[in-house]
Amino acid sequence: MAVAHGQTQADIQHYIVLIRENIFKDYRAMLKPAQGNLKHPFITPGSSQYQNTLWDWDSWLVDIALRQILLEDGSAKDREDVLQYEQGCVLNFLDYGGYYGWLPTKIDPATKSPHDLMTCFDPFLHNMHKPCLAQHAAFLTKLNGGDAEWLRDKFYPLQAFVDCYYNHYRNKATGLYYWQTDEGIGVDNDPSTFFRPDASSGSIFLNCLMYKELKAMVYLAGQLKMKEIGDAYQKMADELLVAIRNNCWDPKDGFYYSVDLNLRPYDRPTETGQLHVGGPKNWDCLIQRLGVWSGFLAMWAEVATPEQAKQIVERNFRDTNTFNAPYGIRTLSKLEKMYDVRATGNPSNWLGPVWINANYLTFRGLVKYGYTEDARQLVEKTILLIGQDFEKNQALHEYYLPDSGQPVLNKGFQDWDYLVLNMIAWHEGEPYVGEF
Repeated sequence: MAVAHGQTQADIQHYIVLIRENIFKDYRAMLKPAQGNLKHPFITPGSSQYQNTLWDWDSWLVDIALRQILLEDGSAKDREDVLQYEQGCVLNFLDYGGYYGWLPTKIDPATKSPHDLMTCFDPFLHNMHKPCLAQHAAFLTKLNGGDAEWLRDKFYPLQAFVDCYYNHYRNKATGLYYWQTDEGIGVDNDPSTFFRPDASSGSIFLNCLMYKELKAMVYLAGQLKMKEIGDAYQKMADELLVAIRNNCWDPKDGFYYSVDLNLRPYDRPTETGQLHVGGPKNWDCLIQRLGVWSGFLAMWAEVATPEQAKQIVERNFRDTNTFNAPYGIRTLSKLEKMYDVRATGNPSNWLGPVWINANYLTFRGLVKYGYTEDARQLVEKTILLIGQDFEKNQALHEYYLPDSGQPVLNKGFQDWDYLVLNMIAWHEGEPYVGEF
C-alpha cells in the first residue's frame, strides 16, 4: 500500500502543514448555539447543506476530531468553552428520550416534540439513532477525568435508548441486532441493507457499533457508581461478542460480513411424511458475502480474534483488487457487481467511493492489532487526499474517487473529514485523541 501516484515524503509534509492551516482556521463554523427545540449548543457537519441539523454519528466522530484540534491549537479556555457544545450533542438527543427509548437519527430546531414524534407514527417500524450515543458520552466523560455527573439526570433515557435496541431491534435466534429498514443507516446504500426486506439485515456495521455501545454503558455505569447496571450491560456485551463471532465471521474469505435474517420460520414437523421432516434447518441466518468495508470494523470494535485480524489484513485490507485503493479504502469491493462511484445524494454513495470516516475507523483497527506499517500507509494516503483537496479547492468534500482522489460531492464538508488530524498526530508520534 505505497504512497499514491509516486508522491514523496516531502509531499506528505507539505500537505500536513496545509491541512493544519485550513482546519485550525475553519473548525468553529461547526459550533452552533442553542435554538428552537435544541436547548443546548451543538456541533454540525459544517457545510451549507447541514447548517442547523444535529446528526447522530456525525456529531460523535467530528467531536473526536474537534478534540484533536483543541489539543494542538486550543487554549484551556477554548476547551472549556467547547465542552458545552460537545455535551449538548448528547443532551439534545436525550431530551427526546423517555421510557420508550426511541431516538431520531437527526434533529433540528424545528423537530417536533418527543410526544408528537411518538404519536404521529410507529417508531419501532423505523430505524433510530445509531448506537454511538453512549460512546459519545463515555468519550466526553473520560476527557473530564471520569466525571459523569453531567449525565446523571439523563442516564435513564440513555439506558432506555440502549434497551430499546435490545428489545426492538434484536434477533433472538442469533442474538444479532438488525436494521428495521434501509433508512438512515449512515452507510446509505450499503447493499447488505439497501432495498432489502424490513428487519432482515443483521448488519456487521450495526453490530460492531452496538458492541462498543454496550461497553460504553458499562463504563458510564461504573463512573456513576451503578455497578449492578454495569454488570447487566457487560453480560449483554459478552453475549453479543459471541453472536457476532459465531454468525458473522467467514473463514472462507477471512472476513466479517453482515448476515441475512430473512428466513422462513421453521417448526419441526411432528408427523412422518411432512415436508422437510428428515432435514430440519439448523442455521438461523445466512452470511451475505458482500465485500463491504464495514467488515474492517470488527478490528476497530476489537471483536476479531488476533488470528482473524491477520486474515482480515492479509487477505482483504492489502488486496488492491478489492478494498485497497490509491487513496484509501473502497467502501465496496471493486469486484462487486454493485460497485459504482458516481455522485449520488439521498442516498449518499457508499458503493465504492472513499469516505474519510471509513479510512479513519479502519486505521484505528489496524493500530489496535499492531499492523503499524499498514496503518501508516493508510494515513499517508488520507493525508494526500485531504491535502490535495485543500490545495486545489480550498475546501473539503463528502466523499472521493478511490483511484484518482478527485472529490465527488458537497463542497465545504468538514465533519469527520477532520479526523485526518488525529491520523497525522499518530503518524508523527505525537499525542492523539481516540474514540472511547
